[in-house]
Amino acid sequence: MSYRGTLYTVSAPSGAGKTSLVKMLAENTNNIRVSVSHTTRPIRPGEEHGVNYHFVSHEKFSAMVEQIEFLEHAQVFTNYYGTSKSWVEQTLNSGVDVILEIDWQGAQQVRKQIPAAVGVFILPPSRDALHQRLTGRGQDGEEVIQARMAEAKNEMSHYVEADFLVINDDFDQALTEFRAIVLAQRQKLEKQQQMHQNLLIDLLR
Repeated sequence: MSYRGTLYTVSAPSGAGKTSLVKMLAENTNNIRVSVSHTTRPIRPGEEHGVNYHFVSHEKFSAMVEQIEFLEHAQVFTNYYGTSKSWVEQTLNSGVDVILEIDWQGAQQVRKQIPAAVGVFILPPSRDALHQRLTGRGQDGEEVIQARMAEAKNEMSHYVEADFLVINDDFDQALTEFRAIVLAQRQKLEKQQQMHQNLLIDLLR
């Protein structure tokens, strides 16, 4: 029996700390990788092509949609985001867990194609905290921040579609809870049977 990794969809409103939590989890947990999405949005200061995102033109993105190269894709504000279907399948089949940082639209698409995907939703401790985090970035003007706050209400209403909920008030605590979700999934009977097939056969001879 071959071991297949677990696919995680991680969603949150902009400013909830999703990216920081995912990055720290991946750096401190073995056998897990974060999918690098394709996007049409402009590159931001400090970002790298192929590391943070695969930055592509609208024309290239449209061509990839037509060729069914995405596991999921969605429009967020005026930009598009998509996840490579072939990369996700190859990584899961190699026994490595995969995290997708996607919005609720993308998570819905993924669940339709891969029902076994585990949904995690991250929420801020309050609307004031969310606004402060968006402002503290220093990357967007007030008009953009207000648009993100307006969208956040709709985004956050979809937390009920996830399997797990993490409130990111204290970062270290949120990270501990997030990592506990991943470790618990690995201890499920089906996963352990896949990982330790020979041992279990030998023990029960």
